[in-house]
Order: sequence, then C-alpha cells, then structure tokens
Amino acid sequence: MHRPTRRSFLGLGSTALAVAFTTGLADPWTAHAEVKGDYPFQLGVASGDPLPDRVILWTRLAVKPLEPLGGLPYNKIKVDWEIAEDEAFTRRAGHGSAWATPEYGHSVHVDAKGLRPGREYFYRFRTGGQISPVGRTKTAPAYGSSPEALRLAFASCASWQDGYYSAYRHLADENPDVVFHLGDYIYEYGIVPTGGNRNTPVPEQFRVQCDTLDRYRVQYGLYKSDPDLQAAHHRAPWIVTWDDHEVLDNWAGPYGPGGEVSEQDYLVIRANAFRAFWENMPVRVPAVQGPDARIYRRFTFGDLAEFNVLDTRQYRDDQVCGDGQQVDCADRLDPARQMLGAEQEKWLLDGLDATRAKWNVLAQQVAMIQLDYDQGPAQRLSMDLWDGYKAAKDRVLNGMVEREVSNPVVLTGDIHYNLAGELKANFDDPASRAVGVEFVGTSVSSGGNGNANTGLPPGGSDPANPHLRFSSYQRGYVSCEVTRSQWRADFKVVPYVDRPGAPVSTRASLVTLDGAPGLHAL
Repeated sequence: MHRPTRRSFLGLGSTALAVAFTTGLADPWTAHAEVKGDYPFQLGVASGDPLPDRVILWTRLAVKPLEPLGGLPYNKIKVDWEIAEDEAFTRRAGHGSAWATPEYGHSVHVDAKGLRPGREYFYRFRTGGQISPVGRTKTAPAYGSSPEALRLAFASCASWQDGYYSAYRHLADENPDVVFHLGDYIYEYGIVPTGGNRNTPVPEQFRVQCDTLDRYRVQYGLYKSDPDLQAAHHRAPWIVTWDDHEVLDNWAGPYGPGGEVSEQDYLVIRANAFRAFWENMPVRVPAVQGPDARIYRRFTFGDLAEFNVLDTRQYRDDQVCGDGQQVDCADRLDPARQMLGAEQEKWLLDGLDATRAKWNVLAQQVAMIQLDYDQGPAQRLSMDLWDGYKAAKDRVLNGMVEREVSNPVVLTGDIHYNLAGELKANFDDPASRAVGVEFVGTSVSSGGNGNANTGLPPGGSDPANPHLRFSSYQRGYVSCEVTRSQWRADFKVVPYVDRPGAPVSTRASLVTLDGAPGLHAL
C-alpha cells in the first residue's frame, strides 16, 4: 500500500483537490471533485513534446474506459484547461477551452504556449463540474542556453497481461525532467480471460487481436487505466514514438507480418492503429487520418543535448531471409536497403551536421549495436534489428564520423533486455574504434518476471559481442543523468511483475565521458 505523499497526490488521481480558480472564468473551478462512476478523467492526464515556450497537454474523456467511446454519447464536449507555475494554481500561466470530439475518441490535445523555458508547471482539466488529476510538466531550456544538467528516463515494452507496471511507479518517483517512451506502449494481442499474470478478468471483446479503431481504443483504455502508468504521466512530460506492437508484430513499412492479412486490410489496420496512437498520446503532430503519419521529430535542450526521435518502422524495407535470427543472410547487405527511408535518413544526417549540442541522441526502437546470438563460430543476427539493414546502419554511423558529431548516444527499447555497448565503425573488428554508445532499456513488463541470474556483469566480456559492456534479463527502465562532462545511465530493475508493489534497485551504472566514446562501469 502506498502512503499518501505529494507525489501520490499528483500521480494517483483517485481524488483531485482543486483550489478555487483565481480569475477570469464565470464558472469557477470547484473546490473538490470526487472520483465516481461517471468521472470523465479515468484515463488521467499527460503532457509531452516540451519546447522552451510550450508543451502539449493531453486528456481523453471516458466514464467507461473499456467501451469504444469511453461510455460517452456521440457528441462533442467542452473541456476547460489551465496551467500554472504552482500546485495551488495561484500563478496561472495560461487557460482556455477545447472540444473533445467523438471523431477522435473524446481526446484533447492543447498546445499550451507562452510559457517560460526550463520551468516546472502544473496543469489540469475540467468538464461538467469535474476536475482532472493535476499533472506536473516542464518546458525545455531556452534555445542557445547552456544548462548544466538534464535528468531523463526512458522505457518501452509494457504488455498489460504480462504483468504490473511497478517500474512506471518508480520512474515517476524519480521526478525526471523528461521521459522518453521508445515503443510498444500497448500490445495489439488479444488478452486471455484471466488477464494473464495480472489475474484480472477482462471482457470478452478483449479476446481478439486489435484491428478496428474501436478495438485499439479499448486496448488503450485498458492500458491507460493503470494507476502506475498514470503516475508516470502525471510527473513529467513524455516524448514518445512507436515500435511494432502499436500496430502489428514486426510490421515493416507497407508490409504486414508474415502475410497474415492482405495488403489492403493491413493498411486499414495501420490507419486505425495510427489514429488510436495519436488519440492517446501527448504528441505535437497533426491528427492522423490514414495509414501515414510523420512522427520523427527533434528536441533541443539548450546546447547540452539534442534528441532525434526516430521512426524505424514506417519507412523500412521488409525483413529479409524470412525475418527472425539468421546465419549468412546475404540480402541483409544489400546497399539499397532502407531502415529510416531516404527522407528521414537525410533529415537525421542534416540535423547531425548542423547540431551544436554536446550530446547528440537517437531515441529509437530497435538495437543498432551488432548482436550475435550464436556463442559459437557462426554469426546469427536478427533481421528485424539494424543488423538486418547493415548498409543503412553504416550510413548513419559513418555519417556521424564524417560530420564529427559530438558524443553520439543511442537510446533503444524493443528486445526486453538491458544492454549497454559501444558503437563501432566495424563491429567485426574488436580493435575498431568506438564512435558512440548505445543504451538498450529492458521492458516494463513484457516477458514476465525476467531472470536476475542471466546476463553480463558491468564491465564484463562477451566473446560473441566484445563491444557489449553489460546485459541483464530483468524488467525495469533506465534513468540518466546528463551533465557537460558525462552521461550516466542507471539500469533500474524490479524483481517481479506478476504481482504489484515490486521494489526497485540499480542493477548497473555506466558512464560515457565527453569527448571519449566508450563505456565505463561504476
């Protein structure tokens, strides 16, 4: 059981204490709002895509989150919002109203502008006399400023039926400046009657895999009803991208997985998935209408760090050699193969050419570091990872070297393992110099409890992958402290996810130093 704290007040949202609204609105904010059966903010609130002068504020109205329209009528609903510099909302920085429309699942995206850079803010929504939970957010530092430090966390892969989200709760307690979510926020799979490891029954409609817009919407409704996930959203702005399970397992560009559905049906499914993603995420991208949506984008935190948020799914070529792990797949070496697509790849390299940041980051989905899954003489590589797109990987890594990019760092999710390693100009030559580092975060819950007895200790040696410096197969997230002299990554793990309330510990801490690509265990 969690003791009430300032953080639980902001995070849990079981009740929302609201101080009287200070000025300006004829209908003042009520003093207290009870969470009842008809409470419309059961999916919480969120913020995201922080810039120096603005941030996206999000909510989605639902009185019955497991129904397609959240149990609401097919009508638009007016929602008021406000943002302030203090929790009591006495120093208000902005306010207004927006429409929650049924066409977009009664979601609300407010781009709150006119804010001050590098500052903490608090926000909330109101409709029908009901007040939302209070969220905390933070703007990015001013362009051209020189911040001394940045605290961030990143996470990925949170299958609801695989276990509880204790990792999100601990992430929230760290009070980061920003959270990066690197994909698999939901899983498209049908859910067994018992709710899997959660042992929480779910309605019949959850048995089938997501394909329609309504089905994706209720999947998000189930996931976003989780109090630990809500707590993490309530504590910090998120910057999100998708991987495969927001759509279908291992989808690649215009290709669905394994020919299970026709190309035409797949594109309809993809359009539904993209629409539901937009409805449920605090993103500053146009409302999605169709099977295409640009979500790659860039965020700058003064001259300390610049983040290139990538999309490694929508523009890639199909996986070769039947996908999976393969030995001697010559097709993976085809120089024409694309992972990012020509337009996104050019955008990335042009941005890396122009950057003035000390740390230059790729926040993305699948492992870039070479991963040989065969401990013997053979080389067995995954065709779904960057290894299956070697020419594309070489263009990015060589492009960093040619442009003399300062301190490249890659943040990755997807594979349910913690990994830390050095990016090499030639992974097959152990003497090849490091050109950057990669931190791969494990899953929040996907894969179940994990195994604390497997992996590579910090600073250890893996004969098949000598560029690795750490690995573990546990659940959790990664917390990073970025300063002008070093980037420190703390791999936070929980011992179990098949029951709630797991404690957290630090499995490993590694640093890379400014101007010296490579990893050092602490």
